[in-house]
Formats: sequence, structure tokens, C-alpha cells
Amino acid sequence: MSEERILGIVKWFDNSKGFGFIQRPGEDDVFVHYRAIRGEGYRTLKDGQTVDFQIIEGPKGFSAEDVGVIEGAPAPALAAPVI
Repeated sequence: MSEERILGIVKWFDNSKGFGFIQRPGEDDVFVHYRAIRGEGYRTLKDGQTVDFQIIEGPKGFSAEDVGVIEGAPAPALAAPVI
């Protein structure tokens, strides 16, 4: 696992399934599972939250690890969608 911390925005997170995706500026979205969120007890993310995390590569691709919510942080600039 890289020690680099990456900023992203929660694209969506399904509480009932316990997973979602984080958008990274200029990169592919990253899978996030509730177990990767820092904290005790019930752990969840809200759409649009700014988070910092590390990336690990598994058999199904990249996923977020050690995810923390950045309260009050401005959202990082994301690339405009290609139409």
C-alpha cells in the first residue's frame, strides 16, 4: 500500500450494501467498502463528501483504504465529463 494520501469526492455510497465509489481528480473512480472507513461503530459516507484515502490494488482493481472524511474542506477540482 502506498503511503500517499489522495483527496477525492464520494460519488455515491449505498448504506444497505456497504460500498460505493470515490471520484479522483483526473483518474478513474475508486471502490470503497465500509470497512475501509476510519472510525468506530457504524461507518458510512455521504455523496459529495470530501475524503482522503490511500489506494491499494487487489484482484479486482484499485480500492480505497484508510478513508477519512475531511470536514469543511473544499472539493478537489474534478475533470469535466467528456460528452
